[in-house]
Amino acid sequence: MKIWLGDGTGGGLVHEEDATVSVVDHGFTVGDGVFETMKATGGQAFALTRHLDRLTRSARGLGLPDPDLAMVREACAEVLGANALEGMGRLRITYTGGPSPLGSDRGAAPATLVVALSPAKTHQPTTAVATVPWTRNENSPTTGLKTTSYADNVVMLARAAKQGASEALFANTAGLLCEGTGSNVFVGVGGRLLTPRLESGCLAGVTRALVLEWTDAEEADLPYSVLGEADEIFVTSSLRDVQAVHRVDTRDLAAPGPLTRAAAEVFATRSAADIDP
Repeated sequence: MKIWLGDGTGGGLVHEEDATVSVVDHGFTVGDGVFETMKATGGQAFALTRHLDRLTRSARGLGLPDPDLAMVREACAEVLGANALEGMGRLRITYTGGPSPLGSDRGAAPATLVVALSPAKTHQPTTAVATVPWTRNENSPTTGLKTTSYADNVVMLARAAKQGASEALFANTAGLLCEGTGSNVFVGVGGRLLTPRLESGCLAGVTRALVLEWTDAEEADLPYSVLGEADEIFVTSSLRDVQAVHRVDTRDLAAPGPLTRAAAEVFATRSAADIDP
């Protein structure tokens, strides 16, 4: 595979085995970086504009300089053009603080920019999820930013995997339903389709936003206990799209339910009609 590697001023394609980043890069030493992951099919990335907008918001939230979005677009196009994939791919943009001192303070070097592509498996229509005892701090300075500081998510997802689940769902410090390690969550309650508000601390997912725009889904403050009471549940992400949940911990659900099926169908139709909605 060929990877685009550079900094805030420029870069180019290199073979994967030749792509190196400094061991004192702030993204490596302290997780000072942001990223975006997109579904890629047919040599194109889905919803690229929305992902680039969020990349900028996340960078600003960390105090990083705004990425050159024209350069990032060109880097994505070069990577997609240089690597032929059969089926679905995972296109990832990583943007970090660049070489810096071995501490929390950031150096004066340009930011590091990497765009990489890998094959991605197609998710099953339904999945199992698990609840975990940890919470998201909705008052954190990085709340709502898609940063490379993913250690919490790694631990929670590993816990879920031991229970035969593909995702972990968790609450915030106020006891409200928040999100998954790499997904947003929707619940069907009494015929209404609901998802946690952004104030819960969840990420403003691109797929989440499109489901809210394309369906009758609503944002709401939801108690964490709703996972044990909801008629149906689904999770959303750039690679999962709309994925029904057939089990939460040991509780089985009929999946997909009618609200989930309708959301999945409209998402499939609308996303197929517009690569960059």
